[in-house]
Amino acid sequence: MLRAKGFKKGINLGGWMSQCDYSEDTLNSFITEEDFARIASWGFDHVRIPVDYNILQNEDGGIKGDGFERIDRALSLCRKYGLKTVLDLHKTAGFSFDEGETESGFFDEGGQRYHELFYSLWEEFAKRYGSDTDNTVFELLNEVTDHEYITAWNRISRECIRRIRVYAPETVILVGSYWNNAAETVEYLDAPYDSNIVYNFHCYEPLEFTHQGATWTERIDPAKRVPFADSGSSEEYFERLFSSAIEKARAEGTSLYCGEYGVIDIASAEDSLSWFRTIHAVFEKYGIARSVWSYKGMSFGIADSKYDGIRDELLKYL
Repeated sequence: MLRAKGFKKGINLGGWMSQCDYSEDTLNSFITEEDFARIASWGFDHVRIPVDYNILQNEDGGIKGDGFERIDRALSLCRKYGLKTVLDLHKTAGFSFDEGETESGFFDEGGQRYHELFYSLWEEFAKRYGSDTDNTVFELLNEVTDHEYITAWNRISRECIRRIRVYAPETVILVGSYWNNAAETVEYLDAPYDSNIVYNFHCYEPLEFTHQGATWTERIDPAKRVPFADSGSSEEYFERLFSSAIEKARAEGTSLYCGEYGVIDIASAEDSLSWFRTIHAVFEKYGIARSVWSYKGMSFGIADSKYDGIRDELLKYL
């Protein structure tokens, strides 16, 4: 579905309007027109733009006009350089996927106030951008975390889509599952609301390789290093990892999108290239559209100096 609309090979603009310091300097200068031009010249057909709710929405649900003006400018630059866009709500009031964040309550009993903020923000997205169905895709929420949230998430996401459809009846909407959008959990999502729903997953597996040295998750020993040759990565590994998601999408008559995948800057450029080459082969075999994490910085930057010697080769496998 996404590939038919020209969404095949994208890149994330992480650290711009999400997971940032929210300063005027960051919001105005971290990503500029030059970056959109560069991304297009590298052969990407779309960008995924993570956005946190507090840039767009006040605590009482009121809309921040300057936040949406930034989205408008980003979409204008996408059009100028022939790029399509995935608008990703990376953080919503009452919930964040990041370990250590203080946002909470969205999935608690009695979290209806947060649900209404979530619904109203997506209604605003739909009113503003829902008519550009060929170029703009909505991603409801970045990464649901705990297994215990999936029943509530299926219910909340369905109601959100119902409300979006009042204003954007044909926009493609991406829905991911728990364990931070793990491919293995796609099968626990409800059947698509309609024919314009795509199942979304992220892939940083094996985590011991892609996140080696990371200090922000308890799942990694930051002192341990894992060469690609010892990581267990292979085309067969990724086929097994994605198999239940592929089957779920087929059974429900929809397709898959990998909204994030990438390798930390601590891993060598050569090892990272091997990982990207391997997962790319599986994406292509099964027709999975995707968006690499991330354009620059964020410890995963494709534009960063790590890849200066091999970037032309790397771009063949993104």
